[in-house]
Amino acid sequence: MSPGDAPGGPTGPGRAARGPAPDEPPSAVARFLIRGTIQVLPRRRADRDLLLRYVATRTLAVHHPLSERELTTRLAGLATDPIGIRRELVDAGLVTRTRDGAEYWRTHVTEFDTF
Repeated sequence: MSPGDAPGGPTGPGRAARGPAPDEPPSAVARFLIRGTIQVLPRRRADRDLLLRYVATRTLAVHHPLSERELTTRLAGLATDPIGIRRELVDAGLVTRTRDGAEYWRTHVTEFDTF
């Protein structure tokens, strides 16, 4: 038996079958987080879009409006610049807002949604 075959090892029983814990981001996203928060958005467009889709899923339910203050508070738990992330989410088309910016809601289902 090799070390990787041991129960609880990297390829042990159940390891590949289960995903990350509910509060634990997938490895594709975790590589952009420092101590669980976004310090800087990735430069590469594909990486940035992936991270923004994750953030949108973590902070907003689809078609469930939040006030600007509530969204900013939720984003503050994930990013050092919650206002900048909020703008990025709107610019990426993942989040829509009212004309006056009072309410925000997510309009797209992402690969990070669970049903």
